[in-house]
Amino acid sequence: MNIALIGYGRMGHEIEEAAKKRGHLVKLIIDLDNRSDLKPETLKGIDVVIEFSHPGSAFENISVCLGAGIPVVSGTTGWLKDYERAAELSRNNKTAFIHSSNFSIGVNILFRLNSELAARIKDYPGYHVSIEEIHHTKKLDAPSGTAIALAEGISEQHKRYSGWSLMPDGDETRVPITAVREGMVPGTHTIVWDSDIDTLSIRHEAKNRKGLALGAVVAAEYIHTRKGVFTMSDVLGF
Repeated sequence: MNIALIGYGRMGHEIEEAAKKRGHLVKLIIDLDNRSDLKPETLKGIDVVIEFSHPGSAFENISVCLGAGIPVVSGTTGWLKDYERAAELSRNNKTAFIHSSNFSIGVNILFRLNSELAARIKDYPGYHVSIEEIHHTKKLDAPSGTAIALAEGISEQHKRYSGWSLMPDGDETRVPITAVREGMVPGTHTIVWDSDIDTLSIRHEAKNRKGLALGAVVAAEYIHTRKGVFTMSDVLGF
């Protein structure tokens, strides 16, 4: 595939390395210093765009690419109020779009386990859930998109919960999330179900960004010949 990268920070470099290892070519790189180069004519010959940019520019970036009929993989978080508009652009332009708060294959297994655990535990009212996420100090959004997705997965399966809140909040109908920013932590997410008699927890700790980068490239491989709006569940077959 010929790939365009939008966003060339740490993640962009990791994605470039992962793409090359899988035999793909990175033909176009768009970053802060050349954003004006992102236009339909520069996207000619591009098979798929992988976008990890900034919440303030993500929707505009995605719109240009989808408007040109180029499939887009987006991993930027903090812009999802415009998600449905992006999905509609994809459908209208007969191309493909996938967004995930986290493309790591391990995290997507965590999403599945999290939903399954919430569904199983919902009939036992003694358990109360909480989520903690830890990221590096340069992460712009809090809580993380991954933590929000985990909270939403719980809300979909457990009738006690609706939405999420940053701790402390006191609203027991919302999944409480603690967001910690420290050092250069790539990302750690822990879901805890606590009761008077025991505690259940599931946890994912990223050792580096390679898993995110690999997952984004795998997603690009999946969508670049398809049309429609997809999720990582589609990519991974569950």
